[in-house]
Amino acid sequence: MFTRMDQGTKSDWEHIGQEHVPHIKDMPNRIYGMLASLEGVSLGFATDQLHHSLQTATMARRAGASDEMVLLSLLHDIGKTISVINHGQICAEIIKAYVSDDAYHIIRTHQDFQGEHYYHFQGKERDLRLQFKDEPWFAKAEQFTDEWDQAAFDPAYEVDSLESFKPLIDKFFSVPGQMAKAA
Repeated sequence: MFTRMDQGTKSDWEHIGQEHVPHIKDMPNRIYGMLASLEGVSLGFATDQLHHSLQTATMARRAGASDEMVLLSLLHDIGKTISVINHGQICAEIIKAYVSDDAYHIIRTHQDFQGEHYYHFQGKERDLRLQFKDEPWFAKAEQFTDEWDQAAFDPAYEVDSLESFKPLIDKFFSVPGQMAKAA
């Protein structure tokens, strides 16, 4: 085995590729684990981040949203397992190979869409979402933000269980690019 990439052989790279397969196939479990790790992380909100994610996804599911929109609603804050700052961009990069381009951009920019509801309290511009008004995914991003994400902080809201979303996570994260092509 090489100690520098520029010394690798075809055989080395075939071996490395084979060793990656189990890790890639385990992606659904890692996503599930990131969601579970949000339990107890309240960050000052009335709910912890797991309940918020489940409430957002439950609301989308009950509204008849597409599987991809339900998935985005569930996962939009998993970047907070790494950093609250830029969590949308972190999440977007984690899911990019598994979702459509529209979904990627919705999650990547969701904080700017959320700013409509609170940025003015922090001395920031409220209408940062308008910079994306000509994008084909703008209406979906508004729906995600305004109908589900910003409204999902009710600790009394009866959420669907994390386990109930496992088939959806498995569906999207079992094979990179498979669901992104179908969306």
